[in-house]
Amino acid sequence: MSEQTPQPENIEPVNIEPETPALSGQPRPAHKTGMTGALSHISITQMTLAVLAVIFLWQWQAGHRAISDMQQQLAKKIAEMDGGSKANQILLTQSQDQVRELSAKVAMLETRYAEAQNQRAALEALYADMSVSRDESALAEVEQMLLIAAQQLQLSANVKVAMIAMQSADALLQRMNRPAFNGLRKTISQDIDKLRALPSVDIAGVNYQLDNLMASVDKLPLAYQQRAAPQAAAQTATSKDETIWQRLLREVGQEMMQLVRIENTGKAEIPLLPPDQEFFLRENLKLRLMSARLALMSHDEESFRQELKTAQLWTARYFDGKSNEGMRMLSGLKKLASSSIRIELPDISPSLQAVRNYRLTREIEPKASFEARPNDPRPRMSR
Repeated sequence: MSEQTPQPENIEPVNIEPETPALSGQPRPAHKTGMTGALSHISITQMTLAVLAVIFLWQWQAGHRAISDMQQQLAKKIAEMDGGSKANQILLTQSQDQVRELSAKVAMLETRYAEAQNQRAALEALYADMSVSRDESALAEVEQMLLIAAQQLQLSANVKVAMIAMQSADALLQRMNRPAFNGLRKTISQDIDKLRALPSVDIAGVNYQLDNLMASVDKLPLAYQQRAAPQAAAQTATSKDETIWQRLLREVGQEMMQLVRIENTGKAEIPLLPPDQEFFLRENLKLRLMSARLALMSHDEESFRQELKTAQLWTARYFDGKSNEGMRMLSGLKKLASSSIRIELPDISPSLQAVRNYRLTREIEPKASFEARPNDPRPRMSR
């Protein structure tokens, strides 16, 4: 170092005495060690400078060490930042890949959504067509039931069957559960109330009695058969006690008596009927009773009583009215003839006409009402 160290001002002068040579006779002191000697020759200034230099070196070394530590930490931070940047770059790449995948999925979902919308529209159109077709089928069935009810009243005056048909039509409309059918149900209910208000006539009971009378026609004895029966019974009783000669004489006498017959022409006698005519007589009587049944079904009271009256006359004329079968037949015919079967049938055409008008109105209305509706507005998915 070339710098001059300033000297302190108040430094006292040191008197350095010259070494005097030692006396040869005195003992010489022991020499000091090298370190102690060196220290003795160093001045305070030099010691101060040395201490300052040591302190400076120590501080420099500490600063250098701190700088090294800071450099290491900075390098570590930079390395960590580089690693984080790489990780962020990887995450960014992954995020971009995921965004691309999500974009593809969104595009696919939009395509499927459009397809689903088309399918939904097609299904709704199909459902509307099926609903219209189902309503048309139900209305056609209701119209058929009401037509059957009207025919039963007009042709056979069968109130019970007509009421069942109309109640079935009303039940079918009720199962459809359409508010538009309330008017039809109201009209049908009014006509059903008309049928319920009719007086009760036991058509089935009268028909059952006619069946019994028709079945007993074959058992009715004819008038001449019943008259000849006692004579045959008397002859059978007498033939048991007579001998062969007596029976021969009796039969010959009967044959002789039949050669001459005396009749009262003023009395109408029933002619003898051959077997074939007897069969047709019974069948004609059955036909009269069947005609009475048809009049019963149509509630034609006049024809009903006329047919029963004719059956009474034929029974009394051609059959034995005093026999048990004949008396039961005449009594049954008389009882049926006194029955009242006339009913003032109501008009149930309003129900049938209401159904037909409703169907005609549905056919006139445009069927494209569903297609004219705007599509269902829904927000589309955005990427």
